Amino acid sequence: MNNNFDIIIIGGGPIGLTCGIEAEKRNYSHLIIEKGPLVNSIYYYPTNMTFFSTSDRLEIGDVPFVSHGDKPTRREALEYYRRVKQAWNLNVHTYERVNKISRVNDLFYVESAKAVYTASKVIIATGFYDKPNLLNIPGEDLPKVKHYFEEAHPYAYQKIVVIGGGNSGVDVALETYRRGSEVTVVLRESGLKEGVKYWVKPDIENRIKEGSIKSYFNSFLTEIRENEVDIQTPEGKVTIENDFVLAMTGYHPDYKLLENTGIEISKDSSKTPCFNPETFETNVPGIFLAGVVCGGMETGKWFIENSRDHAERIFSQIGQK
Repeated sequence: MNNNFDIIIIGGGPIGLTCGIEAEKRNYSHLIIEKGPLVNSIYYYPTNMTFFSTSDRLEIGDVPFVSHGDKPTRREALEYYRRVKQAWNLNVHTYERVNKISRVNDLFYVESAKAVYTASKVIIATGFYDKPNLLNIPGEDLPKVKHYFEEAHPYAYQKIVVIGGGNSGVDVALETYRRGSEVTVVLRESGLKEGVKYWVKPDIENRIKEGSIKSYFNSFLTEIRENEVDIQTPEGKVTIENDFVLAMTGYHPDYKLLENTGIEISKDSSKTPCFNPETFETNVPGIFLAGVVCGGMETGKWFIENSRDHAERIFSQIGQK
C-alpha cells in the first residue's frame, strides 16, 4: 500500500474535505485522516440540531447543498458531506487517530494508530470538538456528568443541571425541558451569551422568566455527588437534588498534538496556535492550519462559513513553493 503523499490533511470535517478538494483540483496526491467517522464533529452534534446558517453557506467544492428548510439539519449535513466526499473521490481514512507528526529532512512522518505516512506538506484541520473544557471540581468523573449531548430522551423526567449559556446549553435545556425533565441552568455570566440563535432566545428567556426552567446566574458548581450538586451563587451555597449534569462548557483543540509538532501557542488566554494569517503556514515550515483550530480557545471565531477559503489560500502558498 502506498503511504507516501504530497499532502496529508489531519481532520475529516468540512474544512479538511475542502483542503482535499483543493488538492484534487491541483493534482496533488492526498490523504485525509479522521479520528472518527466522516465529519466527526457534526456527527456528535445533538441529533435534532438545526444549523444557524443557510445551506448555501455550508456548501463546499461546488456541490449543491439542498435542504428541506432554510436552515439545514444535522442529518442533512451528514448526508451532504458524504456526497461531497464521493463527488470528489476524496481519499479519506476514518477511525484513525493521528498520534505524532515529525520531520526528517524534507519529509513529514505522520504516525497514526494504524500506520506511518509521509508527505511533503501537512495541513492540520482538526477542529476542537474532541477535548471538552472540564469543570475541574469533585465529582466530575461520575457517570452522571456528560460533556456531549446526543438527544433528550435518556433524560426524560430526570432532574437535570445544564451548565452553559451558549447555543449548546440553550438547546439542551429546552430539549430536556420538553421531554419532562426538571431543568436547572447554571451560568457564570449574568445572562445568556449574545450569540444564541435569535429564534431560540425568546423561548429560553420566557421559560426562565415563568420559572419552568430554574436558573442561577453569576453562579457555578463546586461539587457533584451521586444524587445532588452544590452551586455557589451570589447569595451563598445552594444544594439541589440532581440526576444528571450536562456540562455544555465548550471544547478546545488538541494542544498536545500541536505542541509536540513544534507549533508555538500564544501565552494569553486565547492560546492561539502560531500561524501566518495570510498563508496559514505555522512557525513549522510546511505545516499549515485550517478551520476552527486557528482560533485556539476562541472557538467562536471560525466557522465553516468563514473558513472555506482557507484551503485555497494554503494551496496558493504551497504552489508558490
